[in-house]
Amino acid sequence: MASPGYNVTVFFEVFGKVQNVFFRKYTQKNARILGLTGWVMNTKENTVVGVIQGNEESVNKMKQWLTNEGSPKSKIEKCLFREEIASSFNTFDIRK
Repeated sequence: MASPGYNVTVFFEVFGKVQNVFFRKYTQKNARILGLTGWVMNTKENTVVGVIQGNEESVNKMKQWLTNEGSPKSKIEKCLFREEIASSFNTFDIRK
């Protein structure tokens, strides 16, 4: 992973009961609190995918949140991550 303070970009996919439980909204809210940029969206496979970008510490906090917490009514089974080649995002958006 990148040195502390440098931006990292990570793709994620969350499995479980993560649709129709405001997962995307809570993901966006938490990402903004952590100062992250990127996007999140539902898939036809009933998962949630997205990209988070920011400093390593904030990205790691978001990864923990995506793996262990999520929205209040979600039930996370697992969350997969992979580092991405850096793109530049200015905001954190919900995609349709």
